[in-house]
Formats: sequence, structure tokens, C-alpha cells
Amino acid sequence: MPRSALMEVMTRAVIKASRGLRRDYGEVGQLQVSKKGTADFVSTADVNTERILHKELQHARPKFGFLMEEAGVIEGEDPKHRWVIDPIDGTNNFIHAVPYFCISVALERTSSIGEREIIAAVIYDPLRDEMFTAEKASGAFLNDKRIRVSARKDMDNALLSTALPRSFRDNYKQALNMMTGMTASSAGIRCYGAAALDLAYVAAGRFDGFWSNSLRSWDIAAGMLLVKEAGGEVSEISGGNKMLDSGSILASNGLIHKKVDALLTEFA
Repeated sequence: MPRSALMEVMTRAVIKASRGLRRDYGEVGQLQVSKKGTADFVSTADVNTERILHKELQHARPKFGFLMEEAGVIEGEDPKHRWVIDPIDGTNNFIHAVPYFCISVALERTSSIGEREIIAAVIYDPLRDEMFTAEKASGAFLNDKRIRVSARKDMDNALLSTALPRSFRDNYKQALNMMTGMTASSAGIRCYGAAALDLAYVAAGRFDGFWSNSLRSWDIAAGMLLVKEAGGEVSEISGGNKMLDSGSILASNGLIHKKVDALLTEFA
């Protein structure tokens, strides 16, 4: 399926940014790494990847704003559109040479009444050369081939993933209770440390669901659209649709959504 002009802009920017990322991953032992918070790491690769994405996307759409993990908010002339960027989702994996991380880019549109929605998304795994893409009302794709969520209906067969907050955060105990309860109520739980890629895997039918109560907009923006366009369902845990604001998210194939939501609410 031919890509739209918007998707060409996004994929070109991501491909260009990924070149240095592959090189840095190969030399991860020499990579400069520092702490940006109590337990949040930033590497030179994060900064360089984000810089390239910002430059490329700004050149293509000069009036759009940005929300980026490292640089924060950059206002644009167009108040309705901004890029939401996570240059390396899974930084901790990256700096430990664990091959599970990705670049995540989404385009957010804000309505006249202030409602935020994602209208285009790209998640790229540079090590596996897997490009997940989606545009609103146009379906979801992996390397230009249509993808769909899984068809599993039974929790006993459902493989789920989650993202745990650090132990010092207020919602850590709640998240741990959820994971413990869901482990006994499913085929298994995976916690791989890259939420955007986890969501892409839900869209591709590899995972049957994903949840977390502690994420930021750039962690989930692109993955949310991918799951929806692949036929899945996305909400906050215990309902609601303010995932980008609350950081609470449950994404699934839709068939198990209510079951998972009820269990998470019970275990919270």
C-alpha cells in the first residue's frame, strides 16, 4: 500500500535518526550515560536521535509544535498540531545492550474544545528493521503489510505485557498488585521495558494486551493509534479515554478488554 505524504515525512525522519542509533548500540560500552532524575537515564544517543527527528520534522512541517522526552515542549505556530517524540523508548535496555527498544513518533491534533487525539504514528525497531505505522481511519501496518490484533478470547491463553513504575513512586504497590494478580489470571506476563514496542506488539497480535498506570504521553501516543487501527481497543484502566493526560492505559485485542479491565480494577 503506498504511503501518504505525511507518512513519508515521518518514516524518512525515523530512518535517518535510526542510523546513528544502530552505530551507538554497537558501541554501547563507550556510550556516555547520565542520570536526568532519581532513576531515569539519558544517553548521548537519546539526545542525538531526538535532535535529528526534530530537525527533519520541523523542516517538513515548520509550523507544527513538539512534545519530546528530552527537550520538552516546543510551541509551534500551528496550535492544533504537534509531534510527540520518544527518541529511544527503552533507554535502560539500550544502555545495557538489551535488544528491545524503539523510536516512537506520533502526530497529535488538538480540537477546538481542547481534546487531544493521535492521527498518525510510527514505531521503529532499528535492530529488527520493523516499521510499525498507522494513520487515523487507514489501518495499521508492519513494513507496509496490514496487521491485526489477535483473536484470542480466553484469559487462560492470553499473553499480556506491562510496564512497572520504579519502586519509589506512589503507584508502585498498586502496579505490583496488578501484575501479581494478572500473572495468575493469564497465560503469562512480560515486562520488557519499552511500552511503545509492547503496544506495537499488541497491534501485530504478538501480545493480547498491555497495561500500565504510570506512563507519559510520548510512551503511549503512537502505540495507542496502532492498536486502534489494528482493530483493538484502548482505554484508561477502569474506563475513560484521557490516556494521554493520566498515563493510565489498557490496550487489548478488544475481545478480552472487559475481562482484563475488571481484573485490574479488582487487583488495584
